[in-house]
Amino acid sequence: MTAAFDIAIVGSGPAGLSAAARAAELGISHVLLEKTDHLSDTIYRYQKGKHVMATPSQLVLRSDMDFEAGKREKVLGTWDTQAAGRKINVKLNAEVKAIAGDRGDFTLTLTNGEAIKAGSVILAIGTQGNPNKMRCEGGDLPHIQYQLDDPGEYVDEHITVIGSGDAGIENALGLAADPEQGNVVTILNRGTDFARAKGANVKLLMEARDGGRINVMTETTPSKVEPGWLVLDTRDGEQRIRCDRIIARMGSAAPRAFVEGCGIEFTSEDREAFPKLSPSFESTEPGIYVIGALAGYPLIKHCMNQGYDVVEFINGNRELKPADEPILEAKFRGLPGRRPVDEWLEFLRANVTILNELSPLQMREFMLDSEVRYYPAGTVVFERNEPGSSLFTIADGSVLVEVNPKDPSITVPIGKGSIFGEVGLISGRRRGATIRTAEDSILVEVSRTAALKLMATVPAAKRAITRISTERQLLQMFGSGLTADDLAEVLETAEIKRVRAGEAIITEGEEGYDIYVIRQGSMVVEKSIGGKPVFLSYLPAGSYVGEMALIDGGRRTATVRAAIKSEVIKLDGDAFRRLLAKKPQLKIKAETDMASRKALTSFVESKKDGFEGVVDMYSSVANFLVENGIGEATDVLLIDENLCVGCDNCEKACADSHEGLSRLNREAGKTYAHLHVPTSCRHCEHPHCMADCPPNAIHRGPDGEVFIDDSCIGCGNCQRNCPYGVIRMDKVPPKKPNLLAWLIAGLGPGPGEPPKKWTEARVSPETPKKAIKCDMCAGISGGPACVRACPTGAAIRVAPEQFLSVARLGE
Repeated sequence: MTAAFDIAIVGSGPAGLSAAARAAELGISHVLLEKTDHLSDTIYRYQKGKHVMATPSQLVLRSDMDFEAGKREKVLGTWDTQAAGRKINVKLNAEVKAIAGDRGDFTLTLTNGEAIKAGSVILAIGTQGNPNKMRCEGGDLPHIQYQLDDPGEYVDEHITVIGSGDAGIENALGLAADPEQGNVVTILNRGTDFARAKGANVKLLMEARDGGRINVMTETTPSKVEPGWLVLDTRDGEQRIRCDRIIARMGSAAPRAFVEGCGIEFTSEDREAFPKLSPSFESTEPGIYVIGALAGYPLIKHCMNQGYDVVEFINGNRELKPADEPILEAKFRGLPGRRPVDEWLEFLRANVTILNELSPLQMREFMLDSEVRYYPAGTVVFERNEPGSSLFTIADGSVLVEVNPKDPSITVPIGKGSIFGEVGLISGRRRGATIRTAEDSILVEVSRTAALKLMATVPAAKRAITRISTERQLLQMFGSGLTADDLAEVLETAEIKRVRAGEAIITEGEEGYDIYVIRQGSMVVEKSIGGKPVFLSYLPAGSYVGEMALIDGGRRTATVRAAIKSEVIKLDGDAFRRLLAKKPQLKIKAETDMASRKALTSFVESKKDGFEGVVDMYSSVANFLVENGIGEATDVLLIDENLCVGCDNCEKACADSHEGLSRLNREAGKTYAHLHVPTSCRHCEHPHCMADCPPNAIHRGPDGEVFIDDSCIGCGNCQRNCPYGVIRMDKVPPKKPNLLAWLIAGLGPGPGEPPKKWTEARVSPETPKKAIKCDMCAGISGGPACVRACPTGAAIRVAPEQFLSVARLGE
């Protein structure tokens, strides 16, 4: 005889368990189906002793089951006890393989052949059973695992954790918790930010890194898995490390075949897309509801609230509002018109392109981390050169970009549905233009953390942001009166490619005429002269290459390779050729750029006989500079050792210009031939120091300088993240007597940085340290003090693209 219930709940995780508890409390006939022999398999499979968090803290828990932060074992024990006490009808070892029927008459078929009838079905199955797998060479080797049950089982192993979300961080922390186990633990993050993880977990990871317990590698991905070894693609090129075991925690995706087999549609074809759901959790198959991680809400408290709410909805409670309703009501209170939260959420989702594919549930979570505001016409949203890394979306109205700082009347419009502020988001630079509203507008400001999380979890949002930023980069770079419509065909062919340090995107002598735009990082151009590669030039982000073969025909005339780990936009040569044919001004610009590069090549070839030694020397020096980080610099201090007399005036002037603390170390750093690279900030294109600054105290100034503002809390993350050792943590000494007082009366320690003994006698032991680095003497008349103070002209500050060109040999 087939069992029949009002509600069948599939999956006994936090969401399903909470739903079953609400049904039991209301006296609704129900069954909770769990495929394993225990409740809440997702929590059960957490590593032993794992601390389970109860976030977000501002969200009220609405469930008949208790939950508070604590050890995995305590949480599971509480739920087991309460499930029995509340008489939840649990059926274990009951795996559902199919669901058929209609609202009021569903049939759930189990793998053992048993059938269960139900009026409504709640899917709370999560996604953990469908992990994202490694796809590199060797990704199927037996020492790769996608789950960690007990960190204590592993002793004296080199273990690499791949994945920088909460699961990966917690696994790494567990494996490194007991030093006596002797594990060498490394965690890989393909980006610089830990956008998917909770702040508390990131803090614990950084503490473990600082304590030497975990090796944290950012901007790193696995390239090849070998028995006992792992080959990595890092920002500085390929690296091979010892690796006995890989714990891959790279996220998971919905069991799509099963869910779609139930008649449920997804928001898109992306592997990581979620089912289409109504605000009451009902799917496109009437009578089947989806909650929990499968709905896009992985946090336990969210899941438990959904379990409670969905049963109330099924039971006919149409007045119930989600637990986060008061928080969202407060956010929407200042907007024009009176709309309920659900209508505002749908308004924002429908009108903003990057939010189009979010479900109502995802929209709620997204808005908890964002701010929405009404701006009357003519309101300045932000000013040119303001610090800021948030992203803005236009839900209604439009804005004007003041492209000419000398003439605010020259503007470019950005319409409803689009975004602005992406430069600050991607590069951390100050705002590049003043933006004001062209009409009454509703804008959503998305924090950098929320934007990165959105891009990491919603593929469609990432594609939209990438397309818009690519379009704007091309328009800015090519100019020539181009419009977005002109670029439509070229953008359709655009492909974002990551390039390893040292990898060539163009090889001399090969066929091909695609165009490459450098999106991030930098490239070096080399030509084979006399059988040896000769360094021709350096190309920073914002440059493009490949036009010579496209315009002239023939094979590639030089090799272009990445100076550091970079990103390029590959544009189809045929589409670009058609664009050149339609836009004569663009063709003239391309031909001018090509002529300049041809002249450089001709210059080198003309010097290959009598000037070969000089060319070889320059090529060696240029390669040395690139290998020492100049490839990602925007401004670098160099010292000509042939001219330097060791007076240290540069350091003294730096200290006197910056509260008595020098920002450079002249003697430190590397030297090749007569060229010395001292320890001083390179003001990187994508500063590593910005990646993990809790108060967002690090910004890029109007002239490209990377500086630290007064909100610095002295955590030291920037110092640890800088690969060049140019940031120091120190206490700011008291103000010294002026130079005249020192000369006449002998007051104070004199020019330069004061001796430690003088400082320590005047600074309290409790005085906090703060991060100190070169700011290019921003705001100081005359420019960098180190250069102005050099009596022989040995110290120079240069942009790499100006210095790294063999054409300088002819100057």
